[in-house]
Amino acid sequence: MTAPLAARSLLFAPGDSARKIAKASASAADLVLLDLEDSVAEANKAAARDLVAEHLRTTERRNAQWVRINPLDGAHALADLVTIVPARPDGIMLPKAMRADADRLDQYLTALEAAAGLPIGGIATMVVATETAKATFGLGDYAGTPRLAALTWGAEDSAAAFGASSNRAPDGSYDFPYQMLRALTLAGACAAGVTPIETIHTDFRDSEGLADVAAAARRAGYRGMMAIHPDQVAIINAAFSPTAAEIAHAERVVALFADNPGAGTIGLDGAMIDLPHLKQAQALLAIAHAADVAGNRAPPA
Repeated sequence: MTAPLAARSLLFAPGDSARKIAKASASAADLVLLDLEDSVAEANKAAARDLVAEHLRTTERRNAQWVRINPLDGAHALADLVTIVPARPDGIMLPKAMRADADRLDQYLTALEAAAGLPIGGIATMVVATETAKATFGLGDYAGTPRLAALTWGAEDSAAAFGASSNRAPDGSYDFPYQMLRALTLAGACAAGVTPIETIHTDFRDSEGLADVAAAARRAGYRGMMAIHPDQVAIINAAFSPTAAEIAHAERVVALFADNPGAGTIGLDGAMIDLPHLKQAQALLAIAHAADVAGNRAPPA
């Protein structure tokens, strides 16, 4: 069974730019998303997949290296997989997909891993699960999906699928349909036991806005966030790393329940805490451990 993804920051790099791929791979991002889809023009698709495969074969991996392939119902996905899988990516991001597409991707990966002599199941997957109107009705269907490590959502493709003129309200916040997609992606990931990943913040110069969005996403339950520029990585990493004060409080909660076995409710600092607080504390400590592991894997900023 594939473990849930442990990554705070997931940085996109266009698959047809060796310079941007190198810059992303040298960043402090926990995970690099080598993109063969939206950031690559049609005429450059073949060259991009060759460049990404060469990068995967020859570059020392200081962070996790994933590839976003093209949609399975298009003309490029199988060629992407045939070229990329022998180079052993850490994972595949599948866009514009539903549960059935994720199952089909598992079958393709199994066949290609076997042909390449790779361990079966070694390549994990992540689904961008909201990019078609039909896909939004299947966000609760991902439990038991082979290889699945994370779910994420896309506000821009969703707006295009809905025929929207904009996905933003006048105050700059997401309009209701996109707030709904954000919430349903979080719920769907938790129901499936995989990691929920927040979508991109498109204005890479808006550091303050990014910090606010990332902090709100973590409060809601998201465990990481995608980035489109290296300057966003440090902000995202900070937002999704529990603070020392949070960790210390969580450790006190866990220790208090350990010292009082069988207790359902205990007083702490003048407040009553119960088993949901214990579960929250345990979850926060697990996030802190994952953040520490990811931070130690990535190079310093």
